[in-house]
Formats: sequence, structure tokens, C-alpha cells
Amino acid sequence: MHPTLAFDNDPVLSSSYAYNFPRAKLTLQSVRTLQGPDIMRAVEGRVDGIIGGPPCQAFSEIGRRRKADPRRNLLRHFFRLVAELRPGFFVMENVRGLGRGDARAYLDESLNVLPGTYRLFGPVVFDAKDFGAATLRPRIFIIGYDPKWCDAFSAEDFELEKRSPATVRDAIADLKAPISLGDIDGFDAWKISGRNRGSAYASLLRSADKTFTGHRFTTHTDAVLRRFHSIKPGEIDVVGRHPRLTWGGQCPNLRAGTGSDKGSYQAVRPIHPTEDRVITVREAARLQGFHDSFRFHPTVWHSFRMIGNSVSPLMSQAILSVVMRKMGFNGMRVAAE
Repeated sequence: MHPTLAFDNDPVLSSSYAYNFPRAKLTLQSVRTLQGPDIMRAVEGRVDGIIGGPPCQAFSEIGRRRKADPRRNLLRHFFRLVAELRPGFFVMENVRGLGRGDARAYLDESLNVLPGTYRLFGPVVFDAKDFGAATLRPRIFIIGYDPKWCDAFSAEDFELEKRSPATVRDAIADLKAPISLGDIDGFDAWKISGRNRGSAYASLLRSADKTFTGHRFTTHTDAVLRRFHSIKPGEIDVVGRHPRLTWGGQCPNLRAGTGSDKGSYQAVRPIHPTEDRVITVREAARLQGFHDSFRFHPTVWHSFRMIGNSVSPLMSQAILSVVMRKMGFNGMRVAAE
């Protein structure tokens, strides 16, 4: 399965989309103004599926959850487009907070715009670690389907896709002391050293030529280095709230931080298990389950925003593998939002 069309209104966070998904067409447009007939004309036919993650900040359990936040309405627009396009299936992802309190009431109200022909699986919470990732990342999903085009889903379908979680060691140990390749297209480029064989998990994520981007270390002050040095694996820095990773465990949920319109706050990044520094972009990507060929942004700040807003590719692959089986064919045209 591959996306045919993609829509986003953030030119920065979607800047590497064309590189990572060369077969898809990206349109910079808010779903507020997006209309179903426009999508149908663009794909020149039926849309088989719609996949989307409406902004989660208005529903986050650690956020302000303001009812007046205009981003809440994007959830309803997602379901509006499903109603207009009537695809065989849709997948909607968001934070767990969407299933609780007043946010759940808003979700139920938004679902009412769907045609009565749709059947729903969920809301259900899946965690990336349960699908083999090296990070804790619980997210809520709703999978809808039209019985004319798609077979019914069951919890057992997704249980069969689950795997034991990878560890931090599995994910990043082979990235130690890579060879610098300098600057390539504005990205810092590297190659895994020949002596670092890597785990089975790392081998799945490595590029064929063992190259990758985004591994530049953060420069810390001497005071921060001393503070980090005193923190044991599994402990949390009392000043910056940075957790130190443990080789045998999983990474805590990686957060996105905010854009310039929301104060440009850098999300707290974990500390490497044995080195006195926060993890790099590539280490975060490995923990989340991204392939080494995947590019983010030339800056660390925007790259971590991308990773912190993402669904683990390992979890996405598992969920969509079930969808493909239920749809009964492989060549689907999918709109992603």
C-alpha cells in the first residue's frame, strides 16, 4: 500500500515528504477547505482508503485541552471528508485523551456525520512497543469500514500482528562511532562502521549501504554535562526533566514540542544510556521504528517535531497489513491527511 495523495498545511514539517514518498502527490492545504470532489478528481476515480491524524494538542492529556482550540474542529472535518468520499476504509489516529471526558463526547458527536453504512472498530488503544518498536507510544485508533468493500475487523486480527518490544540497545547500539560523510543536500550524513553488526531490529531499519542522516550531537554546557553524568539509567534529571535511557528497556513517549506559532518550545529529549548527551535525531527515529533512509529536516528542532508527531512505522505497518487483508487486494489508492 502506498499513499496517492497527501494533505498538510505545514510546509516545514512536510518539507521532506516528496523525498520519502516520491509516488504520492502532496498538497499544502487545510482540511477545512478541502472538499471530497476535489480529491476524487485528483485520483481520477474511487478512493479506497483515508488515513489521518488530526492535530492532537487539543485533546492531549498533558495539554490544556481548551474547548475553544480551533484545531478540535479538524477532527470533524476528517469525518466529513470520509462521508463525502465514502472509501472502503478509514483509519484515524490520535492521543489517548480523545477517548476520555469531554473529548470523548466530541469524538462521538463527530462520528455522527458518517453514513450509517460504516462499521467501526474502536476506539482502541494500541502501543508501539507491542508491535516491536523500542518506545512506549500509546495511541487511540478508530478503523471504519464499509461492509460492501471490506471484511469485519476483530481484536484477534491485531493480536496476530503483535511482537515483543525491541530494547534501546537493539535500536541504537550499532550507531556508535559512525563514519562522517559530511553534508549531503543540507543534511549531515553518516555511515555505520563496519565493526557494528547490529541487532535483528537494527538490521531491518538499516539502509542497504548503511548510510543515514541526522546524527549530529547536541553541544551541552559543562554544567549540563556534569549534571547528566550524575544521572543513572532509569533516573530523571530534576532540572530539565530528561530521562536517562536504559539499554534493556524502552524509550518513553517522544514528544513533539511546538512550532513558532506556539512559542517554539523544544520537547524534552532523553539522555543516551551511557553518553552524557541527549539522543540524536537518528537515535530517536530508530527508537520509533523509522528506516535509516527516511529523512526528516536539516534542523534538530523540526526533526524532533516530525518524530514526536508521528505514528511508529512498525505500528502503521501492522495495522495496514490487517486492512489490506480485509480489503482483499494490494493496489489501493489512499488519501493521507
